[in-house]
Amino acid sequence: MQVTRRRFLNLTAGTVAVSAGLRSAYAQNYPTHPARILSGFPPGGINDTYARLIGQWLSEHLGQQFIIENRPGAGGNLAAETVAKAEPDGYTLLLTTSADAWNATLYDNLNFSYARDFTPVATVSRGAGILVVNPSVPDKSLSEFIADAKANPGKISMASAGIGSAPYMFWELFKSMSGIDLVHVPYHGGGPAVVDLLAGQVQSYFGTFASSIEHVRAGRLRALAVTSATRAAVLPDVPAVAEVLPGYEASIYVGITAPRGTPNDVITALSASINQALNDPGIKKRIADLGDMTLATSPAEFGKLVLDETDKWRKVIQKANIKAE
Repeated sequence: MQVTRRRFLNLTAGTVAVSAGLRSAYAQNYPTHPARILSGFPPGGINDTYARLIGQWLSEHLGQQFIIENRPGAGGNLAAETVAKAEPDGYTLLLTTSADAWNATLYDNLNFSYARDFTPVATVSRGAGILVVNPSVPDKSLSEFIADAKANPGKISMASAGIGSAPYMFWELFKSMSGIDLVHVPYHGGGPAVVDLLAGQVQSYFGTFASSIEHVRAGRLRALAVTSATRAAVLPDVPAVAEVLPGYEASIYVGITAPRGTPNDVITALSASINQALNDPGIKKRIADLGDMTLATSPAEFGKLVLDETDKWRKVIQKANIKAE
């Protein structure tokens, strides 16, 4: 079943905010027992960190435990399918990431549709990546790096965290706009990629801020550019890729979604609680420490973001003819 952009936005529009006095008794009593937030990635990673950060805040402020359940596999699709088929009562939620936007095109035979089977609740953060190189690479700027790659085809390696990972997608967009093609070295996750980058086994990588910024500050890696549309406040001297390749922007969002059919009042209550969390100074600082920024939205705004990102990455994936491993 194909879900059009207009239909998805119309479905999402049903989650607009209502006054507390109009909320149903179900929503007023929610939650009455523990809920769970599924993350499609292993413990210890950035997605797990976000799930636990929001889960802990909701547990402390809503009076029930929000238990984090890791269901890694298939680029996050195992967790997403579990939530898509769960009872739509607000007690099974998904930590949603940008991977869900590009998985819709990367995978041909998903047993669910993100646009059809989920209701956006709230975004949590948005963050960019950093193009980093081992200090042995002589290039001191992005322009030099691109020129070097064009002059020496097949001699510079680019690590990724695997086909379909954020570093890989950032690289594919960069490749399509710069016209260069480095030697792709895929890893099973960002951790091993960074280890080999530090050791000089590979030369370049589109890392997340969380995985790379301390190595940049310590001089163990050199940052050539950030993938946000403009420079990042935490690295003001590092240019944006867009300063050399106008129009380039690549970022990762994190948010919470629920199964389609979850009562609107529950969605509204959860969205309000998460947005309240994002105003907490402790939460703001923790997200900033991860190199990201808080992003508070309504369910409808989150739904539009998902559609925009899905459309954007569909073009990149189809142009490069990328298929999930």
